[in-house]
Amino acid sequence: MSWTEKLLIWYYQNKRSLPWRKTKNPYFIWISEIILQQTTIKQGIPYYKKFINKYPNMILLAKSKEENVLKLWQGLGYYGRARNLHFTSKFILKNHKGVFPSSYDELIKLKGIGDYTASAIGSIAFKLPLAAIDGNVYRFFSRFFGIKKSIDENKSLKYFKDKSEELMDKKKPGDYNQALMEFGSLICRPRNPYCEICIFKKKCFAFNNNKIYDFPVRKKNNNKKIKRFLNYLIIKKENKEIIIEKRIKNDIWKNLYQFPLFETKSENNSIKKINHIVFKYNNLEKNKIKKWNIEPIKSKLSHQELFVTFWLINLKKGYMNKSNFIKLKKYPMPVVLNNFIDKFFKLKS
Repeated sequence: MSWTEKLLIWYYQNKRSLPWRKTKNPYFIWISEIILQQTTIKQGIPYYKKFINKYPNMILLAKSKEENVLKLWQGLGYYGRARNLHFTSKFILKNHKGVFPSSYDELIKLKGIGDYTASAIGSIAFKLPLAAIDGNVYRFFSRFFGIKKSIDENKSLKYFKDKSEELMDKKKPGDYNQALMEFGSLICRPRNPYCEICIFKKKCFAFNNNKIYDFPVRKKNNNKKIKRFLNYLIIKKENKEIIIEKRIKNDIWKNLYQFPLFETKSENNSIKKINHIVFKYNNLEKNKIKKWNIEPIKSKLSHQELFVTFWLINLKKGYMNKSNFIKLKKYPMPVVLNNFIDKFFKLKS
């Protein structure tokens, strides 16, 4: 029995029942692959189900508002994925008459789709013999074959793809790719891998040389997380509604909504700065300013660490009404702001 046959038999006997594995529809597979970028399967499944329920086909997604797509995505993070989904659906509807491209060359041109996603969609939906290399495959191959190439280097991708395509069952490229990823996820895990039950342990380089945690090889990452201090101002209008604005900077949370914001290099207590900003929105007399949270709320992103402070500007209990809450909850916002709204109105109710 060949290495590949052993892998596929293991996969058919042990694969998880996941909603996107019940279809070959490229639209559904595309949605699942984008959601699962930077997201665990456990977290991704409910979002996938919500997304497919709301937008069961390309046309409905393309004709929706980006704001509604972002709201549905709220809490999943990496919002550029949602913006790219929406943009690409409109592109496919306009340039491909709503039919998902079926070649690698066309897939790779789509916004938000890189080599891995194009290969995954191509192999699963269209049976193209394309190797899909993700973190699970890098780790599994590196350990088994003892590959010492750094997976952080772009040139390594071709090496791993070539290696995978050599082993691929060309009649079942989609199953083969999913089997590799499933094995890496369930057995050849980053920490505490199940080496004792691994069907490949007898010939695994890392296992037999006691070097499990030496693979995959990476360059040393000395990049520290950037610290950012965000100050959100909760200001009421004359009509008693709370001011929000769309975040249009090409930065985190682009096109989501937020309260008026100023950013500082450290924790800031500048009442003068706040008064200057408030004046732009509403010239209130004798502005009463106070912190809502004494200590900054920490929010960690992949490359940034945020310290968030909310400032209440002349807001009285009478202005905290159900209408405000309902209106604010309709807008797509970062989780840290959505959590604030929930807690703020709960405390005031």
